Amino acid sequence: MILNRIIDEDVTQIIEDNNKLQQLDNCTFMITGASGMVGSYFVYTLMKLNEDYGRNITIVPLVRNINKLNKEVLSKSYVRPVIQDVSNPINLDFDIDYIVHAASPASPKIMKEKPLETNFANTLGTANTIKLALLKNVKAYAYISSREIYGQPMEGQEFFTEDGLLGQVDPLVPRNGYAEGKKAAENMCSSAHTEYGLNSKIIRLAHTYGPGMTIDDGRVQADFLRNVVSNEDIVLHSEGASIRTYTYISDAISAMFNIILNGKDIVYNVANEKDKTSVRQLAETLVSIYPERNLKLVFDIPQGNVNQGTAAFTLGILSTEKVRNELLWSPRYDIFNGFARTLDYLENFDEMAMKTREEALLCKKKVLTLNSSNN
Repeated sequence: MILNRIIDEDVTQIIEDNNKLQQLDNCTFMITGASGMVGSYFVYTLMKLNEDYGRNITIVPLVRNINKLNKEVLSKSYVRPVIQDVSNPINLDFDIDYIVHAASPASPKIMKEKPLETNFANTLGTANTIKLALLKNVKAYAYISSREIYGQPMEGQEFFTEDGLLGQVDPLVPRNGYAEGKKAAENMCSSAHTEYGLNSKIIRLAHTYGPGMTIDDGRVQADFLRNVVSNEDIVLHSEGASIRTYTYISDAISAMFNIILNGKDIVYNVANEKDKTSVRQLAETLVSIYPERNLKLVFDIPQGNVNQGTAAFTLGILSTEKVRNELLWSPRYDIFNGFARTLDYLENFDEMAMKTREEALLCKKKVLTLNSSNN
């Protein structure tokens, strides 16, 4: 199975890093949010297991819009799509062995404009998938959570650990419906484990990127990728001093399969803490990937905002000591190589990105033509 070179290499890495995922022979694996970046990588990995390793896995992608699923996915006889909103009860007439609940808006724009729906995807969606997991007596149930449940760190705090102090999240801020929904969902996972013995796994992801991500969702890494694909300079409206970590998608998925199949605890952080970087450093890295384009990092800081964000600080880095020590996981890709792979995918395989770039270039040509005619 080759969807394209980048994804094929990624899913091969995931499989080989996890002992060829032999435990999944003849199982039925359900993924909610299967058209998103995280969900689709689970689907592609399972497809690769069937096509190249003969695992005989039935794949059940749950999506609201079947048109968002890759056509090659839908062409496979072992794929049984379920078309519905995860916020509604799920009724299936066949058994399920594993459930990964990855359905949740990840776009800040959606979180701001649709806070209630964002909350529902995490709260109602988790309630419905846990009920299904209990009914089907699944081998494992994995909930894809987020660094946002930790909130703002305490003064002087650099790392968040799974059993450490949580920061502050104001529940009355509508935008925090994402974080609050994630926290409520985590409580359901823990409660189902304690009360009913459900093999729950909570996986808290930091900033994760790669093929399949949306480059117009308002996140800073998406904006920067869009700039490079469109041959535009990256413009920062602050000093870009905020410190974050960025994890390439295949590294994150590799860790998640490991946690689902081998994790002894309930909750694990997944991040690439070795690559702590500022927003400014991320922008500098991205413009350096294609030096022949002569892209630049430009600062356009509004007057009166000069000092905002200039201090070097962290917003709470996820400690991955547990997953590294217990499961011997470590990420393969640093920021340069991970984003280079992402841009390779966007430039060569992603039709929307290509359209974006072509439209941007056409617009620039029109502007240049208009300026020439006016001179």
